[in-house]
Amino acid sequence: MNAKILETENLTVNFDGFTALKQLNFSMDAGELRVVIGPNGAGKTTFLDVITGKVQPTTGRVIFKGKNLRSLKEHQIARLGIGRKFQTPRIYLNLTPLENLEIASNPKKHSFSTLFKTPSTAEKNSIKGLLETIGLTAKARVKSAFLSHGEKQRLEIGMLLAQSPDLLLVDEPVAGLTDEETYNIGELLLALSQSHSILVIEHDMEFVRQIARKVTVLHEGSVLCEGNIEEVQSDPRVIEVYLGQQKE
Repeated sequence: MNAKILETENLTVNFDGFTALKQLNFSMDAGELRVVIGPNGAGKTTFLDVITGKVQPTTGRVIFKGKNLRSLKEHQIARLGIGRKFQTPRIYLNLTPLENLEIASNPKKHSFSTLFKTPSTAEKNSIKGLLETIGLTAKARVKSAFLSHGEKQRLEIGMLLAQSPDLLLVDEPVAGLTDEETYNIGELLLALSQSHSILVIEHDMEFVRQIARKVTVLHEGSVLCEGNIEEVQSDPRVIEVYLGQQKE
């Protein structure tokens, strides 16, 4: 049985009287690809914010590889091995994918020192491998501003990989993508799941069906149900929650 890479215990977050997360208990195994879904306002983004230290819980705690993250700052949590991909790609548009990956690979995290330093052979090979993984070898020297939205998403995933995280948090990676780009992102995440633990937040149910092994449904800040995609989609509670939202 795999060790738990991520757990939350009675996680509660209150914002000025509004409860975004309510006694949330969640866990995932090392090496697992987990998809989290839920209607708007279910607490999905707040969940990621708490894991990464952007938001401090009102009560409860987050455990990563057995370590309580409660007192740690965002950069400390990132250095422990948690990488987050936001909904909107955060890349350097005026730089090429090659240069973006060189910066992300640099432990000093300083763009000028990275761009004016000659990478070692090992670094060059690592970046070459990353470009192949994310499917951007042919566009390695094109300004990132000219990449398609899907290519920018894949580049940001590559930049996360360059930091060698143990856990990837991926927030709505296919929003606004074409069907082909959506499929490509799905295949990339499935390939990465062979060697990484990945938690994906998503709304696109076709995409969820493509990648999901186990799905967690959040509703009003708590876990409503968990299971494979067929079990979740046929659960009366899930149907009621999503249909109820559509009527609003």
